[in-house]
Amino acid sequence: MRLIACLAAAALIAASAPSAADDAPPKGFTSLFNGKDLTGWKGHTTMAERAKLSPEKLAGLQTQRNKTAFEHWSVKDGVIHMDSKGGVSLVTDKDYGNFELLLDWKIEKNGDSGIYLRGQPQVQIWDSENAAGAGAKLDRNSGSGGLWNNPAGSKGKEPLKKADKPVGEWNTFHITMIGEEVTVKLNGELVVDKAKLANYWDKGKPLPAKGPVELQYHGDKLWFRNIYIKELP
Repeated sequence: MRLIACLAAAALIAASAPSAADDAPPKGFTSLFNGKDLTGWKGHTTMAERAKLSPEKLAGLQTQRNKTAFEHWSVKDGVIHMDSKGGVSLVTDKDYGNFELLLDWKIEKNGDSGIYLRGQPQVQIWDSENAAGAGAKLDRNSGSGGLWNNPAGSKGKEPLKKADKPVGEWNTFHITMIGEEVTVKLNGELVVDKAKLANYWDKGKPLPAKGPVELQYHGDKLWFRNIYIKELP
């Protein structure tokens, strides 16, 4: 009888526990993802395309990219999922300057992705234990969170430590961007400390004052949830 009562209590707790979609943003943060659909997100266009194309051509390209994005990005059970069958990256409708960003991410074996800041690549996400291609040149313990597209040898390109959880488990980024400097905490561990993010699209020039946050598609299945931002002065 006692066992039945305990099981019933456990079932009641599980049923009432909030899902990821129900989580309220931390104090001072706003949600970039409503847990239900992709409102506030669109298919990516690069900062270079935004700068060079006429408004008419950019609008046409955006329509195409949205169609492609929404064929492969979807939402289920409070989680954004990329099916890996094709597509483009997903970016916020709104541009951001200085901010704190919180988000959870998950990948499979050999997975590769990243978080673009102000439209610039990127805070790296990957399975460093099974890194291939360019990743194989790095220390196997390098882990995620580094500013991978920065010039070789620059501060922040490789993380200070490996803080990834095993592939298939959820990881949490806390990213702070002020001016051109980026600080990254992965699962509560400092992995990048006030490193300058390079301008990838206009090399050698300052970063744009604002740009979108991007969830990069790099050919693999991806999962994201609990995406919150706090804009800073």
